[in-house]
Amino acid sequence: MRGAFVMINFGIIGFGLHAVKRLMPGFAAAKNCRVVALSRRDWSKAQDSARQFQVPLAFASTEELCRSSQVDAVLVTSPNACHLQDVLLAIQYGKPVLCEKPMGLNQDECRQMVEAARKARVLLGVAQVFRFEDSTARLRERLSAGEIGPVLFARSEFSFPGGAGHPRAWLHERAIAGGGPIADVGVHCVDALRFILQDEVVSVAACGRSDPISRDVEATALVTLEFSGGTLGLVAVSFRAAYRTPLEFVGEAGVLRADNGLTVERPITLEMLRNGEIVDSEIVSNQQAYTRQVESFAAAVEVKSEFAVPGEEGWKNQQILDAAYRSMKTGRTEPLRLPPKCIAAG
Repeated sequence: MRGAFVMINFGIIGFGLHAVKRLMPGFAAAKNCRVVALSRRDWSKAQDSARQFQVPLAFASTEELCRSSQVDAVLVTSPNACHLQDVLLAIQYGKPVLCEKPMGLNQDECRQMVEAARKARVLLGVAQVFRFEDSTARLRERLSAGEIGPVLFARSEFSFPGGAGHPRAWLHERAIAGGGPIADVGVHCVDALRFILQDEVVSVAACGRSDPISRDVEATALVTLEFSGGTLGLVAVSFRAAYRTPLEFVGEAGVLRADNGLTVERPITLEMLRNGEIVDSEIVSNQQAYTRQVESFAAAVEVKSEFAVPGEEGWKNQQILDAAYRSMKTGRTEPLRLPPKCIAAG
């Protein structure tokens, strides 16, 4: 016990760059959870990481970590191709599991995870961290309040330089990553638009371009989304441009926008425009997003409640990604049909 909180002990599976850069700082500020275990396939690297971050337990396998009685919950951060096996193992050992995005390589993998968690009555969440940002929360609130009227267009972009020499060398390997930037960061854009608009996608069209580095996956792509409420969405992603994450919503009565609206690095200015002129602005910070995410999951573990972003949401996002990749092959707009038990977003 620490203060009024029960401390939930996490184990991180696939401890790598993301854990170092984002997760450990997030846990360091958390009040109701901490990291007590980690696993890496290379045992010596697992020991090195544990020493560096003062994590008590180091393991060379997912199963060893999941067997540990000292681990209350598991955070899966392994390469995408490992998510299915790692999540199913955690569920097998009765561990609540938070899985990094994209949840799987395809929607069938996501279905398996969701159904296994339901059958075992184990909490399963997907780490769509941008749902815990102030920028997405405020945009959602302001659109819901009708500040710009019915939304005609919604745009989310995500680019970063992920070429040769990037620490995640597997980014350009389809068998491991599942795709290029559509899978890696496009899932963030798709989820952010779904969350902010509080609406579901009914059709998807996409086009992409590969290059000698990306080989058989896209290096840059555009995805268009039709939402059930009539909004048309655009997602633009690339591994070749400088870091940028703009969000923009164009309504009948104005525009809401945020340059680099998804970043957690610095304060963000949200602007509202009418007739091309800025009429309102506010500054928000997303600095606590990773802390809020793990605290929220820990709270759900403690009281055995539903997590804010359940596995069903990862399944839905993956269906949209799969439709985008089908569209790239067929050249057609792909209709989207959610399975009956894939619960709608709240």
